[in-house]
Amino acid sequence: MTELKVGDLAPDFTLRDQFGQDVTLSSFRGTKAVALFFYPYAFSGVCTGELAGIRDRLAEFLTFDTEVLAISCDPTYALRAFADSDGLNFPLLSDFWPHGEVAQAYDVFNEKRGCARRSTYILDKEGRIAWAVHNAMPEGRDLDEHLRELQALV
Repeated sequence: MTELKVGDLAPDFTLRDQFGQDVTLSSFRGTKAVALFFYPYAFSGVCTGELAGIRDRLAEFLTFDTEVLAISCDPTYALRAFADSDGLNFPLLSDFWPHGEVAQAYDVFNEKRGCARRSTYILDKEGRIAWAVHNAMPEGRDLDEHLRELQALV
């Protein structure tokens, strides 16, 4: 697989959210920037903290006319329980089956662990990759850095 680079058109996908609704990435093209957060596991310590941080600062992402999408290889039922327990009010998308297909398309699937690597892609309104970062497990990324990248797009 070829590594995705800044300027590349982000691979399109349709995944189900925690409510069982389909979300298609290309539906945001021309209207919103997109922050894609790949995370390994619902209910894990670092992921819970990172997604709670996004929840707490969601208004800042929305200020930049940005859709926030968080993707893991967990099934939709686990994502619903995770969202309900932690008040996560943005789409949590299930890349469960075919297992990790979208994470593989973004070159962030960890074959050994069967989960996505903690990674973030910021897509501009045309669906092109404007910025990306990949973190070693289990560390999270500073949300201020993500918000600075979005602000640069505006």
